[in-house]
Amino acid sequence: MRSLTYTLLAFLVGTAAATADTTAADLDARITALTPKVVAWRRDIHAHPELGNREFRTAGLVAEHLEGLGMEVRTGIAHTGVVGILRGGDGPVVALRADMDALPVTEQVDLPFASTVTTEYDGEEVGVMHACGHDNHVAILMGVAEVLAGLGNELPGTVLFLFQPAEEGAPEGEEGGADLMLREGAFADPVPDVVFGLHVFPMPVGVIASRPEGLMASSDRFTITVNGTQTHGAMPWMGVDPVVTASQVVLGLQTIPARQLDATLTPSVVSVGRIEGGVRNNIIPETVELEGTIRTFDADTRTDIHRRIETTATHIAESAGATADVAVDLGYPVTRNDPALYRRMAPTLERVAGPGFVEARPVTGAEDFSYLAEAVPGLFFFLGVAPDDPALVAPNHSPRFYADERALPLGVKALTELTLDYLSLD
Repeated sequence: MRSLTYTLLAFLVGTAAATADTTAADLDARITALTPKVVAWRRDIHAHPELGNREFRTAGLVAEHLEGLGMEVRTGIAHTGVVGILRGGDGPVVALRADMDALPVTEQVDLPFASTVTTEYDGEEVGVMHACGHDNHVAILMGVAEVLAGLGNELPGTVLFLFQPAEEGAPEGEEGGADLMLREGAFADPVPDVVFGLHVFPMPVGVIASRPEGLMASSDRFTITVNGTQTHGAMPWMGVDPVVTASQVVLGLQTIPARQLDATLTPSVVSVGRIEGGVRNNIIPETVELEGTIRTFDADTRTDIHRRIETTATHIAESAGATADVAVDLGYPVTRNDPALYRRMAPTLERVAGPGFVEARPVTGAEDFSYLAEAVPGLFFFLGVAPDDPALVAPNHSPRFYADERALPLGVKALTELTLDYLSLD
């Protein structure tokens, strides 16, 4: 009896990607056989990148694939989003997400399938490139869809496939992304119990990295307009200089993360990226505008920083006889991994990646997967795609960003086994 119980546990836990009739070895064989198609999809999408809310070709490719697998498919969600529903047994509902959009970047990687696409962006002719690796995300999830659809009646629950537009942000004057997909019912029918997602990252191939709680930062934009009194540059005492005041504000803002926040709680960044004011060297202007970004990994700290920015800017301006108008535009929330879900699924990632599964450091970039993980418990992880040659390694968003295709099967395997483990062990 003990050996039978042990065998059953090993079947459910040690080979958690297996269902009643499908072993882990069977799944590995399916993924291996499917890999050439995944690579071909990735190369095709890479050669035909599309900016946010304009992913018409990519969405069509995805919808055709999901329909061919016999899924119920909904299109046109949040402009170009696609949702596929794979119904199995009466078990839980798992949502899987891939983002589809590219960036206004001119590719500098020497590949036979390199992007030569150009388009108009912000009034300028620009190149278009999958410089953040979303082509890999789409191809991986298309592969997962085919593997899971191939299980037929063995699938113990329902899987919701979300192919999302505009993760990098919608065009000026438009809405888009994960938040809009949710508002347009992507999670409405069926309602998922959890959501899983991944992002390629310049770590070695074979590495999967994640962590509980905050994985990626929130991202908010602030603008500060310092209002002085214009005067001749030769007689600054006749006015109020917003240039000097704005400079003091820039320095004052740096004391927020460095001296005003509990350094043991969470990393935080306040950066000014733009300073604009004045038209001539000998005229002290009326106003100077600052624009910057706020990054942190804790919701309460995020709110606290907003308050401190306004207090710092207005009081420094007041001390100089000027005024400051502060506006904070909320961006993506913290990408947070639900701690209980992380503890439950970490053994799956450890089994899939072996010693390649590591705890990630927090990343100050932002991700709108965060909206999905606010709606239901979420787990997000990084997939290493860095080539072996250090000269070819470049960060996401670089025109030299290169993803090693050897990582694609591991991405398919990780999302497949996370899904099956959750459905089987619920």
